[in-house]
Amino acid sequence: MDRSACSPASASLTRLAAAYLEQLLAGNRRGACALVLDAVRAGADVREIYLKVLQPVQHEVGRLWQENTITVAVEHFCTAATQLVISQLFPYIITETKHGLSMVGCCVGEELHELGMRMVCDFFEMDGWDTYYMGANCPQDAVLAAMAERRPHALCLSVTMHQNVPLARDIIQAVATQFPAVKILVGGFPFLLNPDLAASLGAHGWARDAHEGVRLAAFLCRADQEDAA
Repeated sequence: MDRSACSPASASLTRLAAAYLEQLLAGNRRGACALVLDAVRAGADVREIYLKVLQPVQHEVGRLWQENTITVAVEHFCTAATQLVISQLFPYIITETKHGLSMVGCCVGEELHELGMRMVCDFFEMDGWDTYYMGANCPQDAVLAAMAERRPHALCLSVTMHQNVPLARDIIQAVATQFPAVKILVGGFPFLLNPDLAASLGAHGWARDAHEGVRLAAFLCRADQEDAA
């Protein structure tokens, strides 16, 4: 048994997630925000808040919507409230420690589900990366322009809808051709269903969550730096 899953801290975050979801479903954005911010001010780790409160709650909201337990209006309200919470947490994720690595993160094509990628970019920021978050609905030309301007070490692409997988493939191929040194990581629902999909698209790897994505990107980029040295 994973003892960490039964730790007091983990149990506290589980209770916080349940309370946060309850406030969201009750339409109480102010109360939901206060729960999370009070926990962070009391010493809760922001990474843990993302992974064990905000992320699972959003997954549950999505499940409730898919099962027609809540309306799309409620789903949008909950997502907007969580985006507000994340924006209020930004002062807590800024770090003065930088290690010289940079990344660009975006949602491909007509993807409007940007919350996951926003969390990913925040995790990179907390790990000392310089981040460039482009948000939702990013066409290929915009991604390539950002790559040319920013010259990042890594590109992270988010795909939620299966119909956008071909768009991700096109972006990956274009970036690999024009910026061959850049490490390309992908994430989202299609890759959870098919772990081999990322490699078939030409990506260097995929991640289940933000924490895993940061670790993989750091490994790939630092391996390149060591080889160059």
